Amino acid sequence: MNTRRIADYFQVSSLLMLLVAVGLMAAIVTMHFAIHGAEVQVPTLKGMTVADARSQAAGMGLNLDVDNRYYSGDVAAGHILSQAPATGTVVRRGWRVRVAESLGPQKVDVPDTVGAEERVATLNLRRAGLGVGTIIHLPYANVAEGTVLAQDPPAHAQGIAQPSVNLLVAASSAEAPDGYVMPDMTGLLAVSAEATLAKAGIKLAPISFVNAPIAPVGKSDAPIKAPVKPGSVIAQSPAAGSRIDQDTRVKLTVAK
Repeated sequence: MNTRRIADYFQVSSLLMLLVAVGLMAAIVTMHFAIHGAEVQVPTLKGMTVADARSQAAGMGLNLDVDNRYYSGDVAAGHILSQAPATGTVVRRGWRVRVAESLGPQKVDVPDTVGAEERVATLNLRRAGLGVGTIIHLPYANVAEGTVLAQDPPAHAQGIAQPSVNLLVAASSAEAPDGYVMPDMTGLLAVSAEATLAKAGIKLAPISFVNAPIAPVGKSDAPIKAPVKPGSVIAQSPAAGSRIDQDTRVKLTVAK
């Protein structure tokens, strides 16, 4: 009798342990599918129209954000230039995929805003279909407050990437500068470049003097370049349009 009861006890215990094991396995499988069922692989959106990409992303439970717009001679306007995360990246549903949209080839002419009042300059840029990028104010003597001192990219520039123009604007001489946009010194005489930088409070490193490059003379149809004037700036660092501060030392390369 006792032997029978012991056998029944072990049989019931084994059945209970089996049920517990099955329950744990089911929970693990359910959790696995719950976790991985909420994950998707980011599709290839590059080259698609924004509308098609948005539709495909939504169908996979992803959100599409157009972060930037750039000019491109290779990708048609309205199509996607780049994406992040990259194709194949595993993300959770609801993730935001950020893309850059192509504006097609550059067709707008960058207006000349130097010398204009800031409000007029911004209006002219918007009328041309361009946005206003970073505006930096710089105390500058003998120039009316609010006058545009420099712009990047320069007027009539070709092959620009973004449809926006950064401006350097004259501020009151009593106002502390919040940074500088490096002006274009190339072509200026070194003495004029030095004076301009000093007037703006920008430090200058020792000038490098090099032999003036001589344009080759040949039978090509390329237009003849004017000779470089001795004493003029032929290169600079940082480049024009770069953001600099009062600790930046500008290096000029001048033709002998």
